[in-house]
Amino acid sequence: MKKRILAALLILSVIGLMLAGCADTRDDGTVKVGISIQSLSNAYWAGVMGKLEEQMEARGWDYTIVGCENNAGTQVGQVENFIISGCDLIMVHPADAESLEGICGEAMEADIKVMCWDDPMENTTANWVLDNTDLGREIGKTAAEFINGHYTEDEKALVTVIGYPSTKVLLERADGIKEGLEESCEDNYEIIAEVDGLEAPEAQTNVETVMSAHPDANVFVGVCAGAMIGSNEALLAEFGKGNIPDNYGVITTDVTQQQLDSLEAGNEAVRAIVGFEGSNEDTAKACAEMFARILSGEDFSSDRNVYREIAPITLENVEEIQKGM
Repeated sequence: MKKRILAALLILSVIGLMLAGCADTRDDGTVKVGISIQSLSNAYWAGVMGKLEEQMEARGWDYTIVGCENNAGTQVGQVENFIISGCDLIMVHPADAESLEGICGEAMEADIKVMCWDDPMENTTANWVLDNTDLGREIGKTAAEFINGHYTEDEKALVTVIGYPSTKVLLERADGIKEGLEESCEDNYEIIAEVDGLEAPEAQTNVETVMSAHPDANVFVGVCAGAMIGSNEALLAEFGKGNIPDNYGVITTDVTQQQLDSLEAGNEAVRAIVGFEGSNEDTAKACAEMFARILSGEDFSSDRNVYREIAPITLENVEEIQKGM
């Protein structure tokens, strides 16, 4: 009998040590965060992730940030690695949200919290999202203010929409842009082209092609920073800094240092930026706060979708935004 009791006690002691070991890896006060985004070569993401690193370091969190280069299979593998490494929180900015549902479900089954940036996914603790159609409408509305100030029914703005329809949220933005233009413009514009332009070099090349076919193309609206930077570079190459006509303009979203510098310069084609939160630092702070809310155990079950605020950045407020870049 004593031997059986001792054996039972030994087994319980071993189990206790195993549990203690698990507790040490997950409950020692150090938070481990894994982040997979579409691309670190994107200027907007590079800027925000740099500031987010500062936020996580200030909190004493361990973190890994990787880009999947818009490859869904690569991103699934990255999330698998985060699960194996024992992350407390995984954040994904999906190349393809549907492809991530299964692996994110596995992460949640492993008691790992999951946040999606941009897509209202199902297998997540919370989604930090924009209403991308509304964001597009705001871009269109902001562009309409510029168009209405420079063009008439007799002399219409010739508008190019720069999108990336293979990514769902960017397709929603482009559709929203067209809705915003239709709602807010007078009968004083015509969409003459729709081209791809996720990254600046692609956008610049495609805008230059549009300008070759339509020499009077004069207003360029888009879904991201690359669309703005590429369009602006194409117009600078065509006219030169300080020589771009006042009725030519570029209006898109995202907030990068290059975009803000071009807007603040006042002698380039950038006329307004529709941003979210504000500067890179503002966005990073808001994102880190979402992480903290999720890690604290806040219940998002009634509505996993937490919407971000959007607002235009113009010459009137660009100086303030610059302080947080």
